[in-house]
Amino acid sequence: MGPIRAAAGALTAAVIWAMPAQSEARADLDVLLEALRVGDTVDIMRQEGLAYAESLAQDMMPEADPSGWQATVERIYDTGKMRRLVEERMARGLEGVDLAPLNAFFTSELGAEVIELELSAREAFLDPEVEDAAKEQYEKLAREGALIVDQIDTLVADSDLIEHNVMGILNSNLMLYRGLADGGAYDMSEEDMLLDVWSQEDGVREDSTAWIGAYLLTAYQPLEDDEVQEYIDLWRSDEGQALNTALFATFDRMYEELSYLVGQAVAQHMRSQEL
Repeated sequence: MGPIRAAAGALTAAVIWAMPAQSEARADLDVLLEALRVGDTVDIMRQEGLAYAESLAQDMMPEADPSGWQATVERIYDTGKMRRLVEERMARGLEGVDLAPLNAFFTSELGAEVIELELSAREAFLDPEVEDAAKEQYEKLAREGALIVDQIDTLVADSDLIEHNVMGILNSNLMLYRGLADGGAYDMSEEDMLLDVWSQEDGVREDSTAWIGAYLLTAYQPLEDDEVQEYIDLWRSDEGQALNTALFATFDRMYEELSYLVGQAVAQHMRSQEL
């Protein structure tokens, strides 16, 4: 009985000693997620998703009941569920990472301004005319050799933004096809789906390159040159790279899940129309 009791006591002590560290790590993560304004990001993603689902319905099932389809996609893009998924996956993705430098930046005046600018730019891009105008401005400044364009190119290269976005979009498109196939709308093999998705790669890369350049220009143009450089330095740090990896892993996975559910929903509505 002695050894068992001693072992149990040691285990209990270990758990007790571990709890403050775990609690502190969670508190640091909460600070970061709040500073990054994850809730606002999810709200904008929902708006983007609803617009995407509407265009998808117009292309694939123009005779569908608009109100019924709207109710369906609103259930899919549930911000409460989306936010919980983000928080859970960010916790896993940033496990063991020192969040202090990230929190120091994003809770600073500059960090708060950067996040506000990023969110405002993304929300503005819900209007296609704003997006097109930003793309034209980016091309003009690129031809003129503007410093902000060089800084944006550095940010894009350091975090491999183009490739991350291309792979994220292609994987989401694949999950849409799988949802359609599993829902009975399409009779496509996995090989056919993959071939179709990979045939989109060049177009997706071209669109992603134009979108990212225009978006980052819209977001960071109000900043001073040295402020943009400070942001570049943050993402170049080990902690910044860890955050970049965690963000893409988190949001890509969520986009894939949402795309699959949208595909299934389209299939269900298409079958309903046939009955």
